[in-house]
Amino acid sequence: MSPLLSFAENELQVAALVFMAVVYSLKIRWILKFPAAKDRQPPGSRTDTNATRGARLSLLQIANPWAMASTREHPFLYAGFVVFHLGVAASILMSFLIPYGPRLIEGPVAVAVLEVIFGAAFVAGVTRFYRRVRDPYLRSVNTPDDYFSLALLIGWLALSFLAATNRPQAGETPLLAYFFVTAFFLIYVPFSKISHYIYYPFARWYLGRTLGYRGVYPLRKSPTIS
Repeated sequence: MSPLLSFAENELQVAALVFMAVVYSLKIRWILKFPAAKDRQPPGSRTDTNATRGARLSLLQIANPWAMASTREHPFLYAGFVVFHLGVAASILMSFLIPYGPRLIEGPVAVAVLEVIFGAAFVAGVTRFYRRVRDPYLRSVNTPDDYFSLALLIGWLALSFLAATNRPQAGETPLLAYFFVTAFFLIYVPFSKISHYIYYPFARWYLGRTLGYRGVYPLRKSPTIS
């Protein structure tokens, strides 16, 4: 291993992670400075829900595609969402396993699994990017950061595929590119829209708590009209 690759796998990644952790800590501290609003009305009359149940179900909403019309009516889009984010999660995990647990992913089965995950996630990412460019409604709400962030993730997934494959004839180039882009990704994410996931638990918990308290969440199924 060259000194440059050793630096990219260790010192550079640790520095980028520490930087991201500091920025996120400051963001969370800023969020917690705002007191949560309190309901001025009495709780709802339903006995099958409350503030706690509403908050819990709201947090798990992402894992219940049948509960939202946007995902229930578009299963392929939801499948692409899941595959894309699984690829991102696998790439983050691989950035730790390559320097600190390479034996866990060096077997042919592990490599094949990673190739399938990253390949599928790459296709899902390209599809998502195409929809953002093609759909006029999506174009109207997207910013340059949205396009750049998604393009960055797509390129990172492609590098993840090459890093997982790690052909001997390719040398260290795929790994160097993967780890340097990973470091840039970690530094850039807290300032981009990708950091929406840091707000997700706060927003979903508060929304579910409020609607559960009022007795309107989760929605009741409409009675069948015969």
